[in-house]
Formats: sequence, C-alpha cells, structure tokens
Amino acid sequence: MSSKYILPLDYQGATLDLVGGKGISLMRMVNAGLPVPAGFLVTTDAYWHFVAENNLQAGIQEALKSVDSTDPAALELASRSIMKLFVDGTIPVKVAEAIFQTYTELPGETPAVAVRSSATAEDLPEASFAGQQDTYLNIRGAKAVLEATRRCWASLWTARAIGYRARQNISPERVALAVVVQLLIAADAAGILFTANPLNGRHDQMLVNASWGLGEAIVGGQVTPDSITIDKASQEVINRETVEKLVQTVQTSNGTDEVPVPEDLRLAAVLADEEAARLAELGGQIEELYSMPMDIEWVIAEGKFHIVQARPITALPDPEPPAPTEWQLPPGAYAAMRNNIVELMADPLTPLFRTLGLSAVNASWNRLLFAFFGKTGIMPEDPIIAVNEYAYYNGSVKIGPLLKVILDTRGVLKRMFSGAVERWTEDGRPQYVEIVQGWETKQWRALPTSELLGAVRQLTEAAVDAYGALVSGVLPAAWMSEAWFTFRYKFIKRKDDPSAPAYLMGFDSVPIRSEKALYDLAQWAQMQTSLTEYLLDTPTADLSDHPDRDQAPEGLDPDEWRNWRVSFQDYLKEYGHMIYNLDFGNPVPADDPAPVLETFKLFLSGEGINPHERQQAAVDRREGAIQALQARLKGRRLKSFQRNLARAQKYAPLREDGLADVGLSYPLLRKMLREIGARFVQGGTIARQDDVFWLTVAEVEDAAARLDHGKVLEDLSGLIPQRRGIWRATRRVAAPMMLPQIKLFGKDLMGLKSGGGGKDRSDTLKGVAASPGSVTARACVIQGPGDFSQMKAGDILVAPLTTPAWTPLFARASAIVTDVGGPLSHGSIVAREYGIPAVLGTSAATKRIQSGQTITVDGDSGRVTLR
Repeated sequence: MSSKYILPLDYQGATLDLVGGKGISLMRMVNAGLPVPAGFLVTTDAYWHFVAENNLQAGIQEALKSVDSTDPAALELASRSIMKLFVDGTIPVKVAEAIFQTYTELPGETPAVAVRSSATAEDLPEASFAGQQDTYLNIRGAKAVLEATRRCWASLWTARAIGYRARQNISPERVALAVVVQLLIAADAAGILFTANPLNGRHDQMLVNASWGLGEAIVGGQVTPDSITIDKASQEVINRETVEKLVQTVQTSNGTDEVPVPEDLRLAAVLADEEAARLAELGGQIEELYSMPMDIEWVIAEGKFHIVQARPITALPDPEPPAPTEWQLPPGAYAAMRNNIVELMADPLTPLFRTLGLSAVNASWNRLLFAFFGKTGIMPEDPIIAVNEYAYYNGSVKIGPLLKVILDTRGVLKRMFSGAVERWTEDGRPQYVEIVQGWETKQWRALPTSELLGAVRQLTEAAVDAYGALVSGVLPAAWMSEAWFTFRYKFIKRKDDPSAPAYLMGFDSVPIRSEKALYDLAQWAQMQTSLTEYLLDTPTADLSDHPDRDQAPEGLDPDEWRNWRVSFQDYLKEYGHMIYNLDFGNPVPADDPAPVLETFKLFLSGEGINPHERQQAAVDRREGAIQALQARLKGRRLKSFQRNLARAQKYAPLREDGLADVGLSYPLLRKMLREIGARFVQGGTIARQDDVFWLTVAEVEDAAARLDHGKVLEDLSGLIPQRRGIWRATRRVAAPMMLPQIKLFGKDLMGLKSGGGGKDRSDTLKGVAASPGSVTARACVIQGPGDFSQMKAGDILVAPLTTPAWTPLFARASAIVTDVGGPLSHGSIVAREYGIPAVLGTSAATKRIQSGQTITVDGDSGRVTLR
C-alpha cells in the first residue's frame, strides 16, 4: 500500500526528507532491479506525527540546549531524557493502523522482518552516519513491529547520534527518522563489500568481509571475518585471508543470538571464488548506479545474494603504491641487518625521522665507535641506513681496519666494560637529564623556527647518546652476565630447580614501578563510586583529553575529579616518556595517554593481576631458590655461583631502567615539532600540525628559514597523502632480517627459517624461546599504541617489538610473540616476570598471524603454531 505514512520499496520519487538515507538508497536499488529483500517504509511523516501528537519537541530542545558534544556524560544524560519521552509516548492510531495493515500484507502468517532506522542525515556521501541508530532483527507480529518502530524512532537520540550530529554541524531541529521494514533473509552467511579497497585506497580493487550467519556479528565486532581482495576489472580473487570464526548471529524464536560456529565451519572459507566474483559483479552494478565507491551490506541464502544496505564510502584513504618487492642496498653497502638499535625501529620510518633522526643516530654512533675502536674508517660513514623506508644496521665493514680492531680486542673490551655502569649512571643519564631540563626551563615557544629545529636536533642526539651510553656498557654487560650465569648454572642445576631467569626476577625497574603506580591509582579510584562508573563508561578516546580539564564532568564530585586529574597528570610526568618506537613520529604516553588509560580501566574494573603481589611472588621465588642452592653448594662452586649471580643481578634492573629512560626528551621534542607544525599550518605549508612528521628535514629547514624571514611558504600539503600511502604500503610487508637476501630456489632463507617464506608456508613460525610455557589462545595483532584498545584479557600479544612503554599490555596477555627480539630483550624479560610464554624474533609474526586467529605459543621450543 502507499499512504502518507507508508511507502513501498519500489516507490519512485521519494525524497531524503521523507524516507531517510537508507530508505532512499534501497528504493534506488529496487528500481534498478537489484536483489533487495521485499518490504516497506514508514516515512518521516509518521515520526513527525508521533512527535507532535505527544508534544515531544519542547522536551527534546530542553534536553539539548546546554549539551557539550565533547562531554560523554552530558550527552548520555540528554539521551536518557529524550528517549524516555519516546518510550512514554503513544503511537497515533492512523500510523499504527497503516503499519499494521502493511505488515499483514507481507507473505507468510507472521513473517520475520528486519526493522531498521533510516535517518535523514545518514548514508550520505559527506557523512555516512553508519551505526548511529538501531536495527532489530527477526521481529515477528504486527505488535512487535510497532514496538520496534518506536525504538527506532527513539534511537535517533542516542548519545552517539547526538554527539555525531553536533560534530557534523547538523541541526537537531531538522533531523527525523524513517523506518525500513524488510523480510529477514535466513542467511547462511553475510558480510560487507567495499567497491574500493578501504585499506589501501585502491579503486581497482574490491574488498569483501564475510562470516557465517547474519551480518550483525561482523558489524558488532564479535567475530573476525574472512577477508577477500578482488580485482575489480577481472573479478578474480587476488588475495584471501580465511580466519577462524568462533561465533555467528542466528535467528531464535524471539530474536537473535550469538552462538558458536560449528567446528567444521570455523576454518572453512565462507565464499568460494565463484561466489566472490558474483558478489563483485553486483558491487560493480551498485557502484555504477551511484557513480562512487560504495559500502554494501549483503547476505547469501541458498546460493542467492541479497543486498540489504548500500552507502557511500566516506573515509577512503589516498591510494597507496604497490608494496615493495625488491630490497636493494644503497651504493657502497654490501651487507645490512635488522639488529642492535634498529630493533627500536620496527616500523617504516617517517620522512622527518629518516632524514633528521637517522643523521642524529649516525652522528652519535660514530662518536661511540671512535671511543671504543680508537680509530675511524672501520664502520661505514652511515652506520644506520634505510632500505624501503626500514632502518638497517650497515654491516659493510672494511676488512683491513677490522683486522686491526680484532688484534686489539682486549683493548676494545677493556674500554667497553671499564666503568660500564658509571658510563650510564654518572655520565650518560645525568647529561641527558640536564639537556632536557635545560630546554624545559627555556621559553622555547618564543624562539625563531630555525632555532627551534636546532633544539629538536640537540634533543634527538641527546636521546641517541643516552642509548649509546647504555649499549656501550650496561646492555652488553647485562646480556653477557646473564648469558654466562645461565651457562654456568646448567652445571649445578638439578631437575627440580627453577630455570636460570628465576634468579633475576622481582627487581624494581621503571616499567614495573609505572605499572604499580597505575594499579595504585585504580585502587584509589575504585573507592569513588561515581568516578569509577564515569571512567569505565566513558570511551577511552573521549577520556584521553580529560586529564587537562579543570571542570569536573556533570554529576562528579569536584574534589574527586581534581584528585584523579592531578594524580594522572603526575603519572604521565613520571612515566609518560617511555617510547613505543625510536622514531619520534610516533606518540608517547605523555601526549597520547589512551593506551595507558586502557590498562588503567582494566585495573579499575577489577581485572588484571596485582603487580605488587606478582612482584613479591617473584622475589619470594628468587630468594627461596638462592637460599636452597647456597645451602647445597660448597667451596669454589658456591663462590662461583655467588659471584656470577651478583654480576647478573647488578645489571638486570639497570637495563630496564635505561631502556625506559631513552625517551626522556621525547615529550618535549614532540611538543617542539608540533609547534613547528602549527606555524607551518598558519603559513599554508601543511594542513595539520602533525603533518610536519611527513616532511623531510630539508623541507622543514627551508620552510623554517622562509618563515623566520617573513617570506611566502611553499604549499607542501599535496605531498603528505602520497608519503602516508608509501608508508602504509611498506608496512604491509615483512622487512628481511638480513640484506642481501640469500635465496634458495627463489625463496629467502631467512624467511624459510622463520616459517615465513614461500607461497606454501607452513603453519609454524620459528623464533627465539624467550620465556617458558605453552598457551593456546586468541591472537591479537598490535602494530602500535593506536591498537592497544583491541587487546582483551587472555589474548596472545603479537607485535613488531615491545619496549618498556608496551609493558601495560603484559597485564592482559597470556603469551607474547614478536617480529624482532631475542632472549635478553625487553619482551623476554618482562614475559618471564609475568610468568607467560614468549617467542621473539619470528621476523614475520605480524604479517602471518591475524587478529582473532587461534594460535599456540610454545616458549620452550620457540615455536608458534597457527590454526
């Protein structure tokens, strides 16, 4: 039927104001002959009649008049007030009769339908508004359809929707909501089709996400779907990632439910190549209909596809180039490795760090090498080089000078280990702190831009010099003393004795103290009920800027809020400098506290292990083991054990403290660079202040000089998307651990060693057995701090590397797997402190393993098995 309140899906000439974004899109596809499930639309006239009949507009305006779109608590309060008005309202008789009659005309006695919201400000090219309103599946009976319609109307006023519209500058007075009622397809599988690749921005590719059952499991994030990349022109599958799918959304007698996927389907591909090609053909028709890339929701039942929604893709990244396949060393270099300081640069380098940061690294490295070797010309002029944006240690030494160093090995070792601790504790760290504090007390924001850039250089070199003080003394001393203790311990160990690392656990270090401080803050906050509820209910992304707010959110005690805010700020001042990556293009906790807040909320919710108790248990194990061994050993064996143990215990905590403090200058250094970026934005050079990290040092120097002399700046904003695209493309490949690549039958031997080479790759990755034990669990691939929120308690952390700043994630992890690292790296030490298995240095874990995949980590054999 067709009326003021109801329109059929094949109606022609409907407007956005009448049927909303989703409704007008479905009508367009139905009239183009596309396979859309049958149904009808409840128009916005019905919504406005409901609002007018119940006199709701005044109440809506009253609830919204003083709402701050950045205050989640205020948005939630307004939402609850408005939605209560809808719940208490009465659906007008004429509207109810129209819906009732049209529903009964659908095929079947009480057909199952999907009731979906269709707002007048959604599914638009400039603002998709996806997921802001509600959908109700498997609704049966006219009475249930009426109630679902009322709930859809009310969902126009969720806190999310109110905040989104405010940020999009959409006036609340002009938004309304239509409702789509469609027959529910009993889907065997469902998913999303993107007619342009949203991961790399390529318009010549389509991307399909697919999972068993109804599509809500994908939309709601309960399942990691299969991913299929399709060539748009040929409709051939060019890449397929089939993952383990643990849950699916299915119809029940009174709605839907998430149930386990049958065992035989968990690892099975949802769509065959032929089915993916048919879906791609439909996607091509829809993209042609709209003349733009589309985000399409689909279902398949008994081999037939149905389209249930289509909206424009509003956040398509700039196209990225193909990922690099050739790894050519620069002229003059004949060998390179991903080790040493390079392990702190797991990702491709940002352009500014590659051109400014690496020069600081190389200058510092050359000074360090001269101090030890007593001569120049042994190592290349640039000890650290970049190949395809990745950092490599340049191993192209000159044989003649190297032989002289070998003959002077005793002198080199003497210079390296004489005063190893003092080189850090009395020279390296104090000098570093003095430089940082010196700049913190200066009015550096008043400096000319070129001088500010000079300060950035000095702070970068100070950080690398500090790392040099570590790597030239404390770090090798820690590695060698622990390795020697472990070797000698084998000769006195009995079957029931603990492993060697047990004797080195439980010591205080900066990462451990930071975790305890965060836990203590959570314990205090738990005693403030309202504060706890607010912190747990507020999304972390919204909470990140709250520590800078003086005014308490509505409903919170001002004193409690001030105490929390000051305490968290103090925490960031003390521990917010710990770096995730040596590349200063990456945030640190001090300027992006979201990852730390995730762990804080874990402790606040009562999850996570008490770090005080865990540390004390490690101390008790250590002291008990030492006492038992000392009681058993006699004479020279006892003295040897005590001497080797004392040496290893001396360096172990210093190593973690030192690595944690490498980033002492980074909060200030990044503030300076962002200040330069802000000046460049005002001058028209770049669009956003953080774009400064995507310029080269030569471009920054030129723009700084022009700015200081009042000259017009060149617009470089067009270069940024291209450079980001190159970075993303390069990040998708696993950098070879050694160059040149040594290949056998066309396959990289290092890749084969780690289980990462060739097309027919095994289901096992090999790495370093860093912490004992075996765990089978869900993998969570974390590329950087921006992904920390994806980690759930009990997941296996899979990462490029871990530094002290990653320590908060260990509180949730059941095991650790990394691309780079060894038995004495940070990840192995912290994993042993936590008593969880770890396999490090697999070289390709983050490329081979997918989030959601079940894997087994065997920390005794150094193997990771992929299911």
